[in-house]
Amino acid sequence: MNMQALQMFTFSINHIALSVKDVDKSVEFYKKVLDLQEIKNTASNSKTRWLLLGEGKQLHLIPRPDAEIKTNKAVHFALATTNIEAFITHLEKLKIDYSDWIDTPNKDYIRKDGIKQVYFQDLNGYWIEVNDDM
Repeated sequence: MNMQALQMFTFSINHIALSVKDVDKSVEFYKKVLDLQEIKNTASNSKTRWLLLGEGKQLHLIPRPDAEIKTNKAVHFALATTNIEAFITHLEKLKIDYSDWIDTPNKDYIRKDGIKQVYFQDLNGYWIEVNDDM
């Protein structure tokens, strides 16, 4: 194999896109629960709404009122925070159920590598992991 012909690519996450039943309610959920800021959809004049995840990363919420949304916990996105205890308290104040990986209600989990994590679902059933891997 000619090694000079092998091109190397580097990637970074640009955005996460989710189909949602009610884009307005989903935007409010992500603003309230994750304190995300809405930014301008610069791609089109569609009803898709964009939120800033931090470090220039974005969450795109695409209105699909008639879509069948199938979810399972293994398909999730994960966010890291420096203060997971405060975030868990925030979830509890908002009365949002969370669990560990094996679905133990209102329980966090410490992975073998020492990272603490919790899982919860948004209004459409998408799974979100929040951990302290900072």
